[in-house]
Amino acid sequence: MIRDKIDKILDCLPEEELENVYWSIVFIQDDYIYKQNLREKGVVIELVNEAEEIIDLWDKTFAQNISEVLKKEISYEQFKWHIFSYEKQECLKKEVARKAFDSLSKEQFYVMYQGSSIIFLYTNANEVISRDFDTQQDIYIFDKNFTWTYVHTHESICGPYLYKIN
Repeated sequence: MIRDKIDKILDCLPEEELENVYWSIVFIQDDYIYKQNLREKGVVIELVNEAEEIIDLWDKTFAQNISEVLKKEISYEQFKWHIFSYEKQECLKKEVARKAFDSLSKEQFYVMYQGSSIIFLYTNANEVISRDFDTQQDIYIFDKNFTWTYVHTHESICGPYLYKIN
């Protein structure tokens, strides 16, 4: 029934619009596969109420030594991960970061996305690995104690990054 409705809509669209439809469907499929993979691993995802406070804590913890002037220079507000890509914060990169993340204890962690004021808490997440986030863009993953953060960017040449507080 739904498939018939979708087919009717597609039949009415001009050829040049079908590429937009295609990429929208790819996005929906990637999101479905991402969430399904987490469900199969037993991960429970909850929305967190105190998101603004947690985002603030991320900034204060992982960018504490970055001045406001330097943040402006590297467009920190656009992408917080610029502290890593511009090498203003010492961190692990690429495969080394992936392996380090995979070896971390991850019973619970927070997830936030650049430009969003929503935070998720992932629990029962020890089976989660770095590759689980490969379809996600500008995602920040960090433990509840703010001792580490893992970042997967939208840029294939940037990251992923893992930063641990010493």
